[in-house]
Amino acid sequence: MRLGLVLVLVLALALVLAVGSQPLDHFPKEAHSLNWGKFSGFWYIVAIATDAQGFLPARDKRKLGASVVKVPKVGQVKVVIAFSRSQGCQSQEVTLKKDRKKAVFRNTLKGVKGFHVLSTDYSYGLVYLRLGRTDHSYKSLLLLDRQNVSSFLSLREFLDTCYTLQLTKEATILPKDASCAHTILP
Repeated sequence: MRLGLVLVLVLALALVLAVGSQPLDHFPKEAHSLNWGKFSGFWYIVAIATDAQGFLPARDKRKLGASVVKVPKVGQVKVVIAFSRSQGCQSQEVTLKKDRKKAVFRNTLKGVKGFHVLSTDYSYGLVYLRLGRTDHSYKSLLLLDRQNVSSFLSLREFLDTCYTLQLTKEATILPKDASCAHTILP
């Protein structure tokens, strides 16, 4: 009798894991009910996955990144991002406009082909970026958090999405050193 119960539990667990690890059919999607007013503000970038070669410095030089998101007017998002790069802490500001046909913000003149908020509960956010120019394109996934650490569930979602985007090998959790992140505090 106990062996049967154990077998049923193992099969149920295997089914849950198999269903939970399936790639999303129409990925990536913008969060449908996103409240940009609640999403705006200061975020720590606690994890990143990117296929851009040489973007991150050596492991011993990595630090938390940061982002400030503002909505100056409807259909427009202003994003400031600070990252620890091989040349030191660098920040960049870009104003993105909503595409009329797709659920994406972009500024192709600045090399931002797409900025998608895939999911959020406003304490964390999962952002998919497509960067590059006409002949080169890179994809990046950012795990944002209001605190300098992430929850297990948001980190799990980040890793599952990395798998879907085929960025698993390039995924890294950033150390808690916030000296670079604090350069753009509002």
